[in-house]
Amino acid sequence: MSDSATGTEVREEAAAPEGEVPEPGDAIGGHDPAAPAPLFVPRTPTGDARVDAALERLGDADHLATDGHLQVYEDVHGGLRDALTALDARPGPPAPPAQSPPNRHRS
Repeated sequence: MSDSATGTEVREEAAAPEGEVPEPGDAIGGHDPAAPAPLFVPRTPTGDARVDAALERLGDADHLATDGHLQVYEDVHGGLRDALTALDARPGPPAPPAQSPPNRHRS
């Protein structure tokens, strides 16, 4: 259809047949907006295998419905927390216990 006043083409949206109301979540133009869709967020490797694995796990959320995201986010959070905790661990043998000062009491 074209607008005779401006000479531009006007596109009409496909309407539901008369008397029929589209349901929430119905596909519009063949795409269901509620369907899982990848976000294509780039994940740059960090060089730490544990962190990189956790970041790659985030990609699993791209193929899940929203109610499945929580499990992925909890897994990623746990993996990152473990990686940070490992940074606090001392490499090598444990430190010797602190010695108490000599007893200076005289009897």
